[in-house]
Amino acid sequence: MTSGNNGASTPEDDDPFGYLYADGQANGAQPPSGGYGYPNSVNRVRSVGQRQYGQPAPTQQQTAAYGQVPQQQGAYGQPSAHYAAPETFPGGGAPTAPQQPASRAAGGGRSGGPNTKGLLIGAIAVVAAVVIGIGVAMMGGDDSDNKASGDSTPTTSTSQSAQPSKSATASASAALPKTDAKDLQLGGGATTASDVKGAKSDGGTYVTGFNNVGASITWTVDIPKAGSYRLYVQYSIPAVDANATLTVNGKPNQQPLGMKNFIKSSDTDLAKNWQSTWAPVTLTKGTNTLTLSCGQGNQCNALIDQLWVQ
Repeated sequence: MTSGNNGASTPEDDDPFGYLYADGQANGAQPPSGGYGYPNSVNRVRSVGQRQYGQPAPTQQQTAAYGQVPQQQGAYGQPSAHYAAPETFPGGGAPTAPQQPASRAAGGGRSGGPNTKGLLIGAIAVVAAVVIGIGVAMMGGDDSDNKASGDSTPTTSTSQSAQPSKSATASASAALPKTDAKDLQLGGGATTASDVKGAKSDGGTYVTGFNNVGASITWTVDIPKAGSYRLYVQYSIPAVDANATLTVNGKPNQQPLGMKNFIKSSDTDLAKNWQSTWAPVTLTKGTNTLTLSCGQGNQCNALIDQLWVQ
């Protein structure tokens, strides 16, 4: 179908879009006057909130033509005709005033924030309590000092009560026997002398002549309790190690008595080489016999000063 005259009808009636063609326009075809470019169409543009439920639809005269922009009513800040609040609709609720917190409505003051006055009062109370406590403590310092000085008496008595235990230990140690060279039983050519200085025995007496095979020194001692002990010997050597055979109650001791140069002296002067040594011994309760002797293979060049058990 063309935009020409094919009958009694006009081209615009025959082809509603004939106005879009050049020959249609030449034949007088005009675009329709309805909305959106379609014949008999109706433009029902409405402002926001204009139509309400239950009311008849607006007529064609009440609608704006296609492409027109509705003009706003009222100045800036004034209600617009294109918008209506929900409460303006039929059945809409009336606007309500914002509710205030109960505390503010009742008291009329601030609410919702921290109670600064209460916090300040609480802080001041805490500081005051601390200051009062310090003052009381300072006032009671003298009493505390007096109590402390009074408590020192039991401490002193405690330390004094501890002293006897130390004394008892010292007494027990002192109760163990100790002897000088002059109180020893000598044999095999051993004798006493006091020419060499430095001996601790009474009168500076010591045993000499022990450097001979068969020489012996015997000590008879009373022991209050059976057990393991140490036999100590004070001696002097000419900067050369010495040793002797030790017999306990007639039986050779498991370990001989070593009289070594423990002070690492290089001087042969006997007066400068006094020192001590010990050997473990097992003693019985009561009388025990301890004997030092110079046997075959022993190096016995030594002066013997004192003997004691510990």
